[in-house]
Amino acid sequence: MPKIKHNIYIMQILDQSIFGKLKQSNPDSHKGQNGRLLVIAGSAKFHGALLLSLETASRIVDMVYVHSTIDNLKLIKKLRSEISTFIAISRKKLFETIEIVDSILIGPGLSESSDTIALVHDILHKYPNKKTIIDATALWHVKPSCLHSNCILTPHSREFTNVFECEATAENVEKMAQKYHCTIVLTGKYDYISNGEELWENRTGHVGMTKGGTGDVLSSAIAGLSATNDLFTATLASTYLVGLVGEKLAKEKGTFYNAEDLINSFGGIWGEFLK
Repeated sequence: MPKIKHNIYIMQILDQSIFGKLKQSNPDSHKGQNGRLLVIAGSAKFHGALLLSLETASRIVDMVYVHSTIDNLKLIKKLRSEISTFIAISRKKLFETIEIVDSILIGPGLSESSDTIALVHDILHKYPNKKTIIDATALWHVKPSCLHSNCILTPHSREFTNVFECEATAENVEKMAQKYHCTIVLTGKYDYISNGEELWENRTGHVGMTKGGTGDVLSSAIAGLSATNDLFTATLASTYLVGLVGEKLAKEKGTFYNAEDLINSFGGIWGEFLK
């Protein structure tokens, strides 16, 4: 992987060799040993984010547990009758479920309520040893002081500036990751990823990926891979992989594709690079 000297730090460029660092499923493994993920997402207004997260994650891990807002229960009931790849979790069972999962994804499509904000910080405070991917709504309200070394944040430029109160640059990604002991993926034309010790640039992707929902696919892919891999490897590999899928679709359709197309095309790229 090439390195670029940028001011006082070295920025490395992602390439497909990152896939060689991912763990392969043991042929003798059984259900649950290849990842358990809890997805806290969705609301009546943004029900699609939950569906995109579920569709992505269920292709990567063995078991997906889903918790959503009370106003989204009708969708959950409908999904349960149509999709068999998740287990719905009530608020009463939420913290019990957190104990048994490998990773948590929180944020896609959640309502901007005081309950949501409180839940985000409650989980961060109570479970500093649990891999936690923070995206979308959760990103807009998270307090940097609550972050820990098992957190991954996936902001675009406005979200980054809102959270960290500084300009969304590669250098600041590394600085904020170092300051708050977390992993950050700043998404854009080029993506910048840092855990405070290393800084990487990802150049895969396509302008068609600016459409709504593609961020949910990325955060869900990271969450899925983090269930069986270390956080930083999962983050680097997912960012590169989702970008490759976007490039594949661009060759076939130009910009005429959406987040669902990304998910449906995932298998081809996965099969090519992650056999």
